Amino acid sequence: MTSPAPLSYDERLTAPRTWWLIAVAVGFAMALIVMPYGGLAALGGFAVGTLIACMWVSAQGSARIRVTSGLLVADDARIPLSALGEVHVLEAEEARAWRTYKADMQAHMMMRSYITRAVRIENTDPGDPTPYVYLSTRTPQALADALEAARTL
Repeated sequence: MTSPAPLSYDERLTAPRTWWLIAVAVGFAMALIVMPYGGLAALGGFAVGTLIACMWVSAQGSARIRVTSGLLVADDARIPLSALGEVHVLEAEEARAWRTYKADMQAHMMMRSYITRAVRIENTDPGDPTPYVYLSTRTPQALADALEAARTL
């Protein structure tokens, strides 16, 4: 039995801590909305509002980027490294440009509004119309280095 290829990069794009505070504030807002129906209703509104808001925040922060010896895994996408070309590290202003007016509608984009930096990876597969892959990441240089290292294996 062969062991799985070791990970050379693994990042979870967790939501900021302030979003969790906002989720609790949504719970308080729900409690205030149902307060005229009594204390028990307010408690239920707080619980349900907080739960739903926390589930949404958790879903927003569940995306992962992983690089193994032959694969780039970005959330649900699994892209062979052989189909990827040059990696461009994008700092905040350039990343914003590629998210907005420079963006190509056919590109595969995994964006998170709370992460300002990104990488843009050219697609070299002639059978795939996707021109590039855009990934929000907190450590773009580390991701670029991991992709280069994984290609040499």
